[in-house]
Amino acid sequence: MEEKGPKELFKEVIDQGLCTRCGACINGCPLITTYEGRIVLLDNCTVTAGQCYTFCPRTYTDVDAVSEKIFGLPFSSDDVGVGLDICMTRSTDKEIGLKGQDGGTVTTLLTLALEEEIIDAIISTRMNGNKLPGGFVARSKEELLQCAGVSYSASYAIGAYNNIPKESNEKIGIVGLGCQVEALAKMKTSQPQNRANIDNVKLTLGLFCGWALVPDTFHRYLKENYDLSEIVKFDIPHHPFNTFDVYTQTGKKSVPLDEIRKYINPACQYCWDMTAEFADISIGAAGSAFPGWNTMIARTKMGAELMEVAKSKGLLEVQPLPDKRLSHLKASALKRKKTAFKNIVERTGNKEDLLYIRGLSEGMVEQLLENS
Repeated sequence: MEEKGPKELFKEVIDQGLCTRCGACINGCPLITTYEGRIVLLDNCTVTAGQCYTFCPRTYTDVDAVSEKIFGLPFSSDDVGVGLDICMTRSTDKEIGLKGQDGGTVTTLLTLALEEEIIDAIISTRMNGNKLPGGFVARSKEELLQCAGVSYSASYAIGAYNNIPKESNEKIGIVGLGCQVEALAKMKTSQPQNRANIDNVKLTLGLFCGWALVPDTFHRYLKENYDLSEIVKFDIPHHPFNTFDVYTQTGKKSVPLDEIRKYINPACQYCWDMTAEFADISIGAAGSAFPGWNTMIARTKMGAELMEVAKSKGLLEVQPLPDKRLSHLKASALKRKKTAFKNIVERTGNKEDLLYIRGLSEGMVEQLLENS
C-alpha cells in the first residue's frame, strides 16, 4: 500500500464525500478535529505517511488480509460474514429494557463484560445536551446507560479510543457501526503509534446499519424544529410504519421518514457492510415480526463465549432465529453489498477500480456486480 497523509485523506475521501464520520482520524493528530459535525484540518500538515490515512475505512482496505487477522480465515463469501452462532436475544434487565434500543442486548453484554473484568472501559456513543453524538468512555453500568439508544447520526466515536493515553493498560471494549469496526480492524493489522495498544481492545460489538445521518445538517434540522433540551430519544419503528419518531418530555412527534432521508450521509451509498462483519459480535433489530428482540451474530470465540456466559447467568432471553428471518437478513445484506458495488463502479467507471476495497477474488466481484 502506498503511504499517504492528511493531504491525500482530504483530497481522496473527505472532499469526495466519502467520509463516514467514524472518528479514526481525529485526536490521534492535533491538526485534525471536528467542528459543528465536520472534519477540519487546523493547519497545513506535511506528514506523508499519516495514520489518519492508513486507518480510514474509506482508504485502501484489503478485506481478505483483515479477515485473516480477525478470524484466521479468508474473507467470507457468506452474505452476513463469519457466524459461529446466530440467534434472537433480549435483555432480562428491566432498566436496560426501558433505556435500550430494541432488545437491549448491546448494553447487557457490555455490562456483563465489565462485571466479568473482560474489559475495563467501553468506547461508545453518547449524545450531549445539544443532542450531538460523540465518542464517550464508559467505565460503569450507570455511564453505559447514558449511551443507551440510537442517535442515528454518525458520531466520530473512534476518536475516543485515540484519546486514551498511550501508556494505558485498560482492557477496552468498543461498540460501533460497520465503518467504525472496519477502522479498528485495520488498526489490528498495523499497530497504531502513539496511541493505546490496539491489542488492549478485547471486545468489539458491531451494530447493523443501513445508513447514518450527517451530524451537522441533521442537527441544524433538529434545532429549527425542536427544543433540544426536551428531546429524550429517537426511533424508527418497524414496517409498516415509515416514520422517524422524536420522543420529548411532553410526548412523541412522528415525521415521514422521507423528511429525514435528505440528511443521510452520501458516503453510506458506497458501504458494503450492513452487519459489521469484522466484529466479535454483531447486533441489530430482529424485525417487525419480533418487536423488542435483537438479532445477534457471534463471530469470534470471544464473542461466542461472552454470549454463553450471558445465557448461563440468565441475563439474556435467547431464541433460535427463524429460517425465514435469517433468509431475509441474508437477502438484505447481499442487496446492500450489490448496491454498494454498483454505486462504486458507476462512480469509477471501471469494475477494476473499487475505490477503497481490495482483496476480493475476481469471482466474488463478478457475483456482486451481477444483476446489481
